[in-house]
Amino acid sequence: MKKAICGNQAQFSLIKCCFFCVAILLPAIAAAQTRGKVQVVAPSLFDTLLARRADLNKSNVSGAVGYTSSYGYRVQIYSGSNRTAAYNAQAKFNRAFPEMRTYIIYREPNFKVRAGDFRSRIEAERMKEQLKTMFAAMFIVSEKINPPKTVIPND
Repeated sequence: MKKAICGNQAQFSLIKCCFFCVAILLPAIAAAQTRGKVQVVAPSLFDTLLARRADLNKSNVSGAVGYTSSYGYRVQIYSGSNRTAAYNAQAKFNRAFPEMRTYIIYREPNFKVRAGDFRSRIEAERMKEQLKTMFAAMFIVSEKINPPKTVIPND
């Protein structure tokens, strides 16, 4: 008979333990499943700063909208240590494409001649294909460019 009482006490202890675990874990699981709302509070100065930045990036010069520097692509047409060859490559390119800008960059000991201000890589690839017969070793470089000015019509 003594064994039967101990078995009932063990079962009762197990039931109390399970009830305790359920009582503790159930609210935690329920709280984890509820979704809350996020409210973003931005100071009023934030909107003012955004508007100010947009104004600084614009410059009206004789009816044309100004431009700001951004990242784009250029075609590098020469790289070497010979200064005369770099200027000759620039002059050769300028004779073929007088409307396009060229840039000479000197990083010791090399001169690099880069041409164009392309917003997309596809435009730079097209120019590279046109220049294939004029220059031997060319490749496209991603760097900060000066995009062309855009004119807004008054229509």
